[in-house]
Parts: sequence; C-alpha cells; structure tokens
Amino acid sequence: MTAWLPATAMAAAVVLLLPHRPRLPDPTTGPTHGDSAPGWMLRLRVLWCGLAAIAGAAFVGGSLGPAAGLAAAVATWVTIGRAEPALVRREREAVRRDLPHVVTLFASSLRGGAAPGEAVAVVCAALPGAAADRLQGVGARLALGSDPVRVWESLAADRELAPLGRTMARAQTTGAPVTRAVERLADELARTARADVEERARAVGVKAALPLGLCLLPAFLLLGIAPLVAGLMSSLDL
Repeated sequence: MTAWLPATAMAAAVVLLLPHRPRLPDPTTGPTHGDSAPGWMLRLRVLWCGLAAIAGAAFVGGSLGPAAGLAAAVATWVTIGRAEPALVRREREAVRRDLPHVVTLFASSLRGGAAPGEAVAVVCAALPGAAADRLQGVGARLALGSDPVRVWESLAADRELAPLGRTMARAQTTGAPVTRAVERLADELARTARADVEERARAVGVKAALPLGLCLLPAFLLLGIAPLVAGLMSSLDL
C-alpha cells in the first residue's frame, strides 16, 4: 500500500498544478449566481476522496485498512458536498450587506407613491449589486402583470431576500399597508446589520489576542525572564 503513496501524491500535484480555464458568462442567460460555479474543492471532489481513502487505508493498515479507507472517502465526500464555495459565500454576504439599503430605498419609493413594480425598478437602477440582481426578476414579472402575491411568495424561497418576500406577500394577501410593513422591515434589517457589525468588531479583539500573545511572549521572556535567570545564576557562583 505504501508504494502507491508517492505515485498518488505526484499525480495529485500534477492535477492541482493544471490551470483551470474560466468560462465566460453567457450573455443570453442573464446574471449568474455562485451556485452555478462550484469551488475548486468541489471540482476535485473525486481526487480528494481518493487521497483520503489511500491515507486512511495506509494509516490503519492490516485487514481494517480497506474499511478505514472507504470510511475516510465517504466522510470526505459528504464534508466537501456540504461545504459552501467561496463564491457563494461572498455573494451571500454581499446580498446581506446591501439588503438594508435596498429595503430602505424601496420603502421610500413606496412612500412617494410608486407601485411595487416601479419601486423595484428604481431600487435596481439606483443600487446595483448582488441584491439588485436578484430583484430584477421580481420587477420584470410585476411589470408583465403577474400575480403580485405569487411573485413575492416565490421571492421568499431566496434565503437572503426571504424577509422582503414574506413581508410583501403578507401585505398583499391581508390588505395591510404595504409602505408601513416595508418601513418596519427596513428598521429591523438596519438594527440587525448594526448588531452584526458590532459583533464582528468585538470578535476582532478576541481573534487578535492569540497572535499578539505569541508576538509578545518571546519579548517578555527575553527582556523579563532571561535577565532575572541570568542574575540568579551569577549570584549562586556556580
């Protein structure tokens, strides 16, 4: 089994060094989202599972080696499948960052007398970005005369834009004032965004404690402990 390890490692290195040719987006399909572009770990999923199987079998060895290799391959397959690609994570964070501003401008447009479809078009034109890209389909469907309740309920399937979709669908169904509901949602999203920023700011101090400690510990040992130990050793006349 160990004889295969150098050859497998060399093959893995060759595969990893091969350049990946990015594909240009198709202009006829509209804007693409991160779900259609898997990360490099997902593209090389079979390779990682094979390496994990070989490593597990080589580490355990004996009659249990194949079983350990199979378990390691299955665990690697499941773990990579559940991992979120970096592109998807960046897009999700961009949508969450833009959503409070989008909803605030949407509420202002509704307060000014614009219809929901017109307000969506104004928001997408004024605040281009990840959230506006996802809202463009809603504005187009509303402009074509689709059922507003079904349009906003379909938006509720989006994990990031679900609050706006649920709020609008509920207001359209119950007949509640749409502007007031969207304004309340804008205030709630603004409070949540401020809380997230404060939490990240507090986390910076916690995450910086360990690097600062590792940097200051050698200096403390050299400037504080070493001279004290040297003075004690010299006073003992050894």
